[in-house]
Amino acid sequence: MLKRLLFISYLLLLCGCKQEKKETIVNKTNTRSTLIKYANGFSIQNQSNGITIIRVLKPWANAKTTYTYALVPKELQASVTLNKNEYDAIISTPVEHIVVTSTTHIPALEELGVLNQLIGFPDTKYISSTATRKLIDAGKIKELGVNESINTEAVLALQPDLIFGFTINDGNSTYETIQRANIPVVYNGDWVEETPLGKAEWIKFFAPFFNKTQKANAIFNDIETSYLEAKKLAAGAKSKPTVLSGAMYNDVWYLPGGKSWAANFLKDANALYLWNSTDENGSLSLSWESVLDVGQHAEYWIGPAQFSTYQEMQDASEHYMRFDAFKKRKVFTTANTKGETGGTLYYELAPQRPDLVLKDLIHILHPGLLPNYTPYFFKPLL
Repeated sequence: MLKRLLFISYLLLLCGCKQEKKETIVNKTNTRSTLIKYANGFSIQNQSNGITIIRVLKPWANAKTTYTYALVPKELQASVTLNKNEYDAIISTPVEHIVVTSTTHIPALEELGVLNQLIGFPDTKYISSTATRKLIDAGKIKELGVNESINTEAVLALQPDLIFGFTINDGNSTYETIQRANIPVVYNGDWVEETPLGKAEWIKFFAPFFNKTQKANAIFNDIETSYLEAKKLAAGAKSKPTVLSGAMYNDVWYLPGGKSWAANFLKDANALYLWNSTDENGSLSLSWESVLDVGQHAEYWIGPAQFSTYQEMQDASEHYMRFDAFKKRKVFTTANTKGETGGTLYYELAPQRPDLVLKDLIHILHPGLLPNYTPYFFKPLL
Protein backbone atom coordinates (compact mmCIF):
# COMPACT_ATOMS: atom_id res chain seq x y z
CA MET A 1 0.00 0.00 0.00
CA LEU A 2 2.85 2.35 0.88
CA LYS A 3 4.50 1.65 -2.45
CA ARG A 4 1.27 2.49 -4.25
CA LEU A 5 0.84 5.76 -2.30
CA LEU A 6 4.40 6.80 -3.08
CA PHE A 7 3.84 5.87 -6.70
CA ILE A 8 0.71 8.00 -7.05
CA SER A 9 2.08 10.85 -4.95
CA TYR A 10 4.65 11.53 -7.65
CA LEU A 11 1.91 11.91 -10.22
CA LEU A 12 -0.13 14.30 -8.33
CA LEU A 13 2.04 15.03 -7.82
CA LEU A 14 1.49 24.71 6.14
CA CYS A 15 6.15 40.70 28.76
CA GLY A 16 2.30 40.18 28.88
CA CYS A 17 0.03 43.22 28.97
CA LYS A 18 -2.38 43.39 31.90
CA GLN A 19 -5.78 45.08 32.09
CA GLU A 20 -8.49 45.03 34.75
CA LYS A 21 -11.05 43.80 32.21
CA LYS A 22 -10.67 41.39 29.35
CA GLU A 23 -11.64 42.57 25.90
CA THR A 24 -13.97 40.29 23.92
CA ILE A 25 -12.94 40.08 20.27
CA VAL A 26 -15.86 40.17 17.88
CA ASN A 27 -16.11 39.83 14.13
CA LYS A 28 -16.41 43.61 13.67
CA THR A 29 -12.68 44.00 14.32
CA ASN A 30 -10.92 45.63 11.37
CA THR A 31 -8.94 43.12 9.34
CA ARG A 32 -6.23 43.18 6.71
CA SER A 33 -5.71 40.11 4.53
CA THR A 34 -2.26 38.77 3.77
CA LEU A 35 -1.76 38.72 0.01
CA ILE A 36 -2.08 35.17 -1.31
CA LYS A 37 -1.46 35.22 -5.06
CA TYR A 38 -1.51 31.60 -6.17
CA ALA A 39 -2.65 29.25 -3.39
CA ASN A 40 -6.35 28.44 -3.17
CA GLY A 41 -6.30 26.37 -0.01
CA PHE A 42 -5.91 28.94 2.78
CA SER A 43 -6.40 32.57 3.74
CA ILE A 44 -4.84 34.80 6.40
CA GLN A 45 -6.46 37.81 8.05
CA ASN A 46 -4.50 40.08 10.35
CA GLN A 47 -6.83 41.85 12.76
CA SER A 48 -6.15 45.30 14.12
CA ASN A 49 -6.16 43.89 17.66
CA GLY A 50 -3.14 41.71 16.90
CA ILE A 51 -5.02 38.42 16.38
CA THR A 52 -4.38 36.46 13.17
CA ILE A 53 -7.15 34.32 11.68
CA ILE A 54 -6.08 31.48 9.38
CA ARG A 55 -8.67 29.56 7.39
CA VAL A 56 -7.83 26.28 5.70
CA LEU A 57 -10.25 26.05 2.80
CA LYS A 58 -9.07 22.81 1.21
CA PRO A 59 -7.53 20.51 3.83
CA TRP A 60 -7.78 17.54 1.46
CA ALA A 61 -9.12 16.77 -2.00
CA ASN A 62 -12.88 17.32 -2.37
CA ALA A 63 -13.15 18.40 1.27
CA LYS A 64 -16.56 19.67 2.42
CA THR A 65 -15.12 20.99 5.69
CA THR A 66 -13.07 24.12 6.30
CA TYR A 67 -11.06 24.94 9.42
CA THR A 68 -10.53 28.26 11.21
CA TYR A 69 -7.67 28.93 13.60
CA ALA A 70 -7.08 31.98 15.80
CA LEU A 71 -3.44 32.85 16.50
CA VAL A 72 -3.05 34.97 19.64
CA PRO A 73 0.32 36.53 20.54
CA LYS A 74 1.34 35.45 24.02
CA GLU A 75 1.56 39.04 25.22
CA LEU A 76 -2.12 39.54 24.39
CA GLN A 77 -3.52 36.46 26.10
CA ALA A 78 -4.26 38.27 29.37
CA SER A 79 -6.21 41.04 27.63
CA VAL A 80 -8.49 39.23 25.19
CA THR A 81 -11.15 36.57 25.21
CA LEU A 82 -12.23 34.58 22.15
CA ASN A 83 -15.35 32.57 21.64
CA LYS A 84 -13.97 29.03 21.40
CA ASN A 85 -17.01 27.89 19.46
CA GLU A 86 -15.98 30.06 16.52
CA TYR A 87 -12.60 28.41 16.02
CA ASP A 88 -11.25 24.93 15.54
CA ALA A 89 -8.25 25.90 17.66
CA ILE A 90 -6.93 28.96 19.49
CA ILE A 91 -3.14 28.94 19.46
CA SER A 92 -0.61 31.02 21.38
CA THR A 93 2.19 32.39 19.23
CA PRO A 94 4.99 32.09 18.60
CA VAL A 95 4.80 28.32 18.98
CA GLU A 96 7.89 26.68 20.43
CA HIS A 97 7.44 22.92 20.05
CA ILE A 98 5.70 21.35 17.06
CA VAL A 99 5.08 18.09 15.25
CA VAL A 100 4.69 17.97 11.47
CA THR A 101 3.43 15.00 9.49
CA SER A 102 4.60 15.39 5.89
CA THR A 103 8.09 15.73 4.48
CA THR A 104 6.77 18.66 2.42
CA HIS A 105 6.54 20.63 5.68
CA ILE A 106 10.26 20.28 6.42
CA PRO A 107 11.69 22.74 3.84
CA ALA A 108 9.41 25.56 5.02
CA LEU A 109 10.62 25.12 8.59
CA GLU A 110 14.22 25.18 7.41
CA GLU A 111 13.74 28.29 5.29
CA LEU A 112 11.99 30.12 8.12
CA GLY A 113 14.78 29.23 10.53
CA VAL A 114 12.52 27.36 12.96
CA LEU A 115 13.64 23.78 12.40
CA ASN A 116 14.75 23.51 16.05
CA GLN A 117 11.10 23.81 17.08
CA LEU A 118 10.37 20.45 15.44
CA ILE A 119 10.31 17.72 18.12
CA GLY A 120 8.46 14.84 16.44
CA PHE A 121 7.67 13.30 13.06
CA PRO A 122 6.03 10.07 11.82
CA ASP A 123 8.24 7.89 9.61
CA THR A 124 11.46 9.87 10.07
CA LYS A 125 13.25 7.51 7.68
CA TYR A 126 11.64 9.31 4.75
CA ILE A 127 13.19 12.67 5.64
CA SER A 128 16.06 13.58 3.31
CA SER A 129 17.09 17.01 4.62
CA THR A 130 20.66 16.90 5.94
CA ALA A 131 19.96 19.45 8.68
CA THR A 132 16.87 17.59 9.85
CA ARG A 133 18.62 14.23 9.82
CA LYS A 134 21.27 15.65 12.17
CA LEU A 135 18.54 16.56 14.66
CA ILE A 136 17.00 13.10 14.28
CA ASP A 137 20.35 11.42 14.89
CA ALA A 138 20.89 13.64 17.95
CA GLY A 139 17.55 12.48 19.37
CA LYS A 140 15.96 15.93 19.15
CA ILE A 141 13.23 14.81 16.74
CA LYS A 142 11.36 11.75 17.98
CA GLU A 143 9.96 8.96 15.82
CA LEU A 144 6.14 8.88 16.04
CA GLY A 145 5.20 5.82 14.02
CA VAL A 146 3.23 6.31 10.82
CA ASN A 147 1.00 9.21 9.83
CA GLU A 148 -2.17 7.14 9.45
CA SER A 149 -1.85 5.89 13.03
CA ILE A 150 0.52 8.16 14.93
CA ASN A 151 1.76 6.86 18.27
CA THR A 152 -0.53 8.95 20.47
CA GLU A 153 1.32 8.01 23.68
CA ALA A 154 4.54 9.36 22.20
CA VAL A 155 2.81 12.57 21.11
CA LEU A 156 1.25 13.09 24.54
CA ALA A 157 4.65 12.54 26.15
CA LEU A 158 6.18 15.24 23.93
CA GLN A 159 3.35 17.74 24.62
CA PRO A 160 3.88 19.83 21.46
CA ASP A 161 2.17 23.21 21.14
CA LEU A 162 0.46 21.88 18.02
CA ILE A 163 0.57 19.32 15.23
CA PHE A 164 0.55 20.31 11.57
CA GLY A 165 -1.59 17.51 10.24
CA PHE A 166 -1.65 15.90 6.83
CA THR A 167 -4.56 13.65 5.88
CA ILE A 168 -6.34 12.50 2.73
CA ASN A 169 -9.83 12.63 4.32
CA ASP A 170 -11.67 13.40 7.57
CA GLY A 171 -11.35 9.86 8.91
CA ASN A 172 -8.15 10.17 10.95
CA SER A 173 -9.30 9.10 14.42
CA THR A 174 -5.77 9.52 15.80
CA TYR A 175 -5.96 13.28 15.32
CA GLU A 176 -9.28 13.32 17.19
CA THR A 177 -7.65 11.55 20.12
CA ILE A 178 -4.80 14.05 20.16
CA GLN A 179 -7.19 17.00 20.06
CA ARG A 180 -9.16 15.61 23.02
CA ALA A 181 -5.87 15.83 24.93
CA ASN A 182 -5.87 19.61 24.23
CA ILE A 183 -3.13 19.46 21.62
CA PRO A 184 -4.34 21.43 18.56
CA VAL A 185 -4.18 19.82 15.13
CA VAL A 186 -3.81 22.34 12.31
CA TYR A 187 -4.53 20.87 8.89
CA ASN A 188 -2.13 21.64 6.07
CA GLY A 189 -3.47 21.14 2.53
CA ASP A 190 -0.45 22.15 0.47
CA TRP A 191 -0.61 18.87 -1.44
CA VAL A 192 -4.05 19.72 -2.87
CA GLU A 193 -2.79 22.79 -4.75
CA GLU A 194 -2.68 22.37 -8.52
CA THR A 195 -0.12 25.02 -9.49
CA PRO A 196 3.60 24.99 -8.69
CA LEU A 197 3.60 28.48 -7.18
CA GLY A 198 0.40 27.65 -5.30
CA LYS A 199 2.13 24.85 -3.42
CA ALA A 200 5.20 26.97 -2.72
CA GLU A 201 3.08 29.79 -1.29
CA TRP A 202 2.14 27.61 1.70
CA ILE A 203 5.31 28.86 3.38
CA LYS A 204 3.12 31.90 4.18
CA PHE A 205 0.75 29.54 6.01
CA PHE A 206 3.46 28.39 8.41
CA ALA A 207 4.90 31.85 9.02
CA PRO A 208 2.34 33.42 11.43
CA PHE A 209 2.72 30.55 13.89
CA PHE A 210 6.35 31.61 14.37
CA ASN A 211 6.05 35.40 13.82
CA LYS A 212 7.95 35.00 10.55
CA THR A 213 5.55 36.57 8.05
CA GLN A 214 7.99 39.10 6.61
CA LYS A 215 10.63 36.43 6.14
CA ALA A 216 8.15 34.10 4.45
CA ASN A 217 7.06 36.83 2.06
CA ALA A 218 10.67 37.54 1.10
CA ILE A 219 11.44 33.85 0.57
CA PHE A 220 8.38 33.31 -1.59
CA ASN A 221 9.04 36.47 -3.62
CA ASP A 222 12.50 35.13 -4.52
CA ILE A 223 11.05 31.76 -5.55
CA GLU A 224 8.31 33.44 -7.58
CA THR A 225 10.80 35.67 -9.38
CA SER A 226 13.07 32.74 -10.19
CA TYR A 227 10.14 30.66 -11.44
CA LEU A 228 8.64 33.38 -13.63
CA GLU A 229 12.02 34.18 -15.16
CA ALA A 230 12.49 30.52 -16.06
CA LYS A 231 8.97 30.33 -17.47
CA LYS A 232 9.66 33.39 -19.64
CA LEU A 233 12.88 31.81 -20.87
CA ALA A 234 11.05 28.62 -21.83
CA ALA A 235 8.39 30.57 -23.69
CA GLY A 236 11.06 31.71 -26.13
CA ALA A 237 12.02 28.17 -27.17
CA LYS A 238 11.73 27.44 -30.86
CA SER A 239 10.14 24.03 -30.37
CA LYS A 240 7.54 22.44 -28.11
CA PRO A 241 8.58 18.81 -27.52
CA THR A 242 5.97 16.14 -26.85
CA VAL A 243 5.96 14.49 -23.44
CA LEU A 244 4.73 11.20 -21.97
CA SER A 245 4.58 10.57 -18.21
CA GLY A 246 3.78 7.98 -15.57
CA ALA A 247 3.96 4.19 -15.55
CA MET A 248 1.94 1.09 -14.78
CA TYR A 249 0.91 -0.32 -11.42
CA ASN A 250 -1.02 -3.62 -11.46
CA ASP A 251 -1.66 -3.24 -15.19
CA VAL A 252 -3.12 0.27 -14.80
CA TRP A 253 -1.14 3.19 -16.19
CA TYR A 254 -1.23 6.19 -13.84
CA LEU A 255 -0.23 9.56 -15.26
CA PRO A 256 -0.93 13.20 -14.42
CA GLY A 257 -4.24 14.75 -15.41
CA GLY A 258 -4.22 17.82 -17.60
CA LYS A 259 -4.95 20.23 -14.71
CA SER A 260 -2.52 18.64 -12.27
CA TRP A 261 0.57 20.05 -10.60
CA ALA A 262 2.87 17.97 -12.82
CA ALA A 263 1.05 18.95 -16.00
CA ASN A 264 1.30 22.64 -15.07
CA PHE A 265 5.08 22.28 -14.80
CA LEU A 266 5.25 20.86 -18.32
CA LYS A 267 3.01 23.64 -19.62
CA ASP A 268 5.24 26.30 -18.06
CA ALA A 269 8.29 24.52 -19.50
CA ASN A 270 6.75 25.05 -22.95
CA ALA A 271 6.26 21.35 -23.63
CA LEU A 272 3.29 19.59 -25.19
CA TYR A 273 2.06 17.15 -22.56
CA LEU A 274 -0.02 14.72 -24.57
CA TRP A 275 -2.82 14.55 -21.98
CA ASN A 276 -3.00 18.30 -21.29
CA SER A 277 -6.56 18.53 -22.61
CA THR A 278 -7.96 16.30 -19.86
CA ASP A 279 -9.77 17.98 -16.95
CA GLU A 280 -8.46 15.91 -14.05
CA ASN A 281 -6.38 17.73 -11.43
CA GLY A 282 -5.12 14.44 -9.99
CA SER A 283 -4.06 11.34 -11.89
CA LEU A 284 -5.53 9.49 -14.84
CA SER A 285 -5.95 5.71 -14.76
CA LEU A 286 -5.60 4.25 -18.24
CA SER A 287 -4.84 1.00 -20.03
CA TRP A 288 -1.36 0.64 -21.46
CA GLU A 289 -2.86 0.24 -24.91
CA SER A 290 -4.54 3.66 -24.75
CA VAL A 291 -1.31 5.23 -23.53
CA LEU A 292 0.62 3.59 -26.36
CA ASP A 293 -1.90 4.88 -28.87
CA VAL A 294 -1.32 8.49 -27.77
CA GLY A 295 2.25 8.48 -26.49
CA GLN A 296 4.20 5.93 -28.51
CA HIS A 297 6.07 8.61 -30.44
CA ALA A 298 6.48 11.15 -27.61
CA GLU A 299 9.94 12.69 -27.69
CA TYR A 300 10.44 12.61 -23.90
CA TRP A 301 9.24 10.54 -20.98
CA ILE A 302 9.23 12.64 -17.80
CA GLY A 303 8.64 10.87 -14.51
CA PRO A 304 8.33 7.09 -14.96
CA ALA A 305 7.11 6.75 -11.37
CA GLN A 306 9.52 4.87 -9.07
CA PHE A 307 11.78 3.43 -11.78
CA SER A 308 15.45 4.38 -11.74
CA THR A 309 16.88 2.21 -14.55
CA TYR A 310 15.87 1.02 -18.01
CA GLN A 311 16.44 -2.57 -16.92
CA GLU A 312 13.96 -2.17 -14.04
CA MET A 313 11.36 -0.91 -16.48
CA GLN A 314 12.00 -3.70 -18.96
CA ASP A 315 11.81 -6.31 -16.19
CA ALA A 316 8.53 -4.84 -14.96
CA SER A 317 6.88 -4.83 -18.39
CA GLU A 318 8.07 -5.33 -21.93
CA HIS A 319 5.32 -2.92 -23.02
CA TYR A 320 7.59 -0.02 -22.05
CA MET A 321 10.03 -1.02 -24.79
CA ARG A 322 7.51 -0.07 -27.48
CA PHE A 323 7.75 3.66 -26.73
CA ASP A 324 10.15 5.84 -28.72
CA ALA A 325 11.35 7.71 -25.63
CA PHE A 326 12.41 4.40 -24.08
CA LYS A 327 14.16 3.25 -27.25
CA LYS A 328 16.01 6.57 -27.65
CA ARG A 329 16.96 6.80 -23.96
CA LYS A 330 14.93 9.97 -23.37
CA VAL A 331 13.44 8.96 -20.02
CA PHE A 332 14.08 11.18 -16.99
CA THR A 333 13.32 10.36 -13.37
CA THR A 334 13.47 11.81 -9.86
CA ALA A 335 14.04 8.36 -8.37
CA ASN A 336 17.83 8.68 -8.61
CA THR A 337 18.01 11.76 -6.37
CA LYS A 338 17.73 10.38 -2.85
CA GLY A 339 18.53 11.43 0.67
CA GLU A 340 20.81 9.67 3.13
CA THR A 341 18.17 7.14 4.21
CA GLY A 342 16.71 6.52 0.76
CA GLY A 343 13.91 9.07 0.73
CA THR A 344 13.22 10.66 -2.65
CA LEU A 345 14.22 14.32 -2.38
CA TYR A 346 11.66 15.37 -4.97
CA TYR A 347 8.72 14.46 -2.71
CA GLU A 348 10.15 16.58 0.10
CA LEU A 349 11.62 19.67 -1.54
CA ALA A 350 10.01 20.07 -4.95
CA PRO A 351 6.77 21.66 -3.68
CA GLN A 352 8.82 24.33 -1.90
CA ARG A 353 11.22 24.91 -4.80
CA PRO A 354 9.18 24.77 -8.03
CA ASP A 355 11.73 27.05 -9.69
CA LEU A 356 14.30 24.24 -9.49
CA VAL A 357 11.84 21.73 -10.94
CA LEU A 358 11.02 24.06 -13.83
CA LYS A 359 14.70 24.70 -14.58
CA ASP A 360 15.33 20.94 -14.58
CA LEU A 361 12.59 20.47 -17.17
CA ILE A 362 13.78 23.37 -19.32
CA HIS A 363 17.32 21.97 -19.27
CA ILE A 364 15.99 18.59 -20.43
CA LEU A 365 13.37 19.71 -22.95
CA HIS A 366 15.20 22.74 -24.39
CA PRO A 367 18.90 21.88 -24.05
CA GLY A 368 20.17 25.13 -25.51
CA LEU A 369 18.38 27.43 -23.06
CA LEU A 370 20.22 26.46 -19.85
CA PRO A 371 23.42 24.85 -21.15
CA ASN A 372 25.44 25.22 -17.92
CA TYR A 373 22.66 24.24 -15.55
CA THR A 374 23.02 21.13 -13.35
CA PRO A 375 19.68 19.35 -12.81
CA TYR A 376 18.59 19.10 -9.20
CA PHE A 377 15.75 16.56 -9.22
CA PHE A 378 15.28 15.08 -12.69
CA LYS A 379 18.14 12.91 -13.92
CA PRO A 380 18.44 10.55 -16.90
CA LEU A 381 17.26 7.03 -16.25
CA LEU A 382 20.30 4.78 -15.71
